[in-house]
Amino acid sequence: MSETTLAAVVADHQGDNSASPDSGAPVVLAVDLGGTAMKGAVVAEGGAVVAELTRPTPGSDILGALVTLFHDLRTAAAELDVVGAGVATPGMLDEQRGVVHYASNLDWRDVPLLDILQGELDLPVAVGHDVRAAGLAERTFGAAQGSDDFVLVPIGTGVAAALVTAGGTITGATGAAGEFGHIPVVAGGEQCTCGQRGCLEVYMSGAGVARRYREAGGDALSTRRIVARLGSDPLADRVWGEAVDVLAQGLTILTLLLDPKVIVLGGGVSHAGDALFGPLERGVSAGLAWREAPAIVRSGLGGDAGRAGAGLLAFTAAR
Repeated sequence: MSETTLAAVVADHQGDNSASPDSGAPVVLAVDLGGTAMKGAVVAEGGAVVAELTRPTPGSDILGALVTLFHDLRTAAAELDVVGAGVATPGMLDEQRGVVHYASNLDWRDVPLLDILQGELDLPVAVGHDVRAAGLAERTFGAAQGSDDFVLVPIGTGVAAALVTAGGTITGATGAAGEFGHIPVVAGGEQCTCGQRGCLEVYMSGAGVARRYREAGGDALSTRRIVARLGSDPLADRVWGEAVDVLAQGLTILTLLLDPKVIVLGGGVSHAGDALFGPLERGVSAGLAWREAPAIVRSGLGGDAGRAGAGLLAFTAAR
């Protein structure tokens, strides 16, 4: 597993439960469906990962590949009591009906995912939004434990947010709440692929930082390598500084709107460490003249949060 495993995180808090459960213990099948990879696991009720399978997301017949992955996970759990299945998917989602209205990176429109999977698997199935499912996992096992008011902001190729207030996750009228990356924070700013100008993720995202550095005359480098040049490359300093300033502005807006206890940052950009968290904390504090800033921390589950959330949703569907 990438980064900290779910089993290890749970073991830190509950004792080591990473051993395989006995044949009578319930397990679920969980998949985090992304535009580039499908990360699947067999998960026990305490959170331990019993088996895992990760496969690339194909360019066509994604549904067929997803169903096959679920069947292969079920084969891996052949001796166990499989009680449900869960999938975390990107896009605009009706979570009650399990319909993905639109997912650009999957090229899906109005896909009745819940009905399809229930018909294929003959199990109780839960369909959840990937970032909101990750937020559920962070609240249960990760960096937001004990908080009824927090924000999870994964920063990878793009940027989104899970918004939790008074213990409830905000989904919005159309299921599209949390498009944090498309808040236009720079007036008259650079063009975004969504059609707007000045969107946050144009400046602060893995793709955005790398693109802006390259277009300003720098080498074609990943954001990680750009961050490694900080202090010795004035262009890297400028592009990264602008990105952090934009993120600080966005998090200031979120703080004033939602009053979170903690802001959890995930995704690849969160690995920037002190180069991110130090100036970001100062920027958010400076933007909040009359109140203290919330704690800003790194995700406890990393890239496994979506899959962990899918497992939690699956156990809920099985009850």
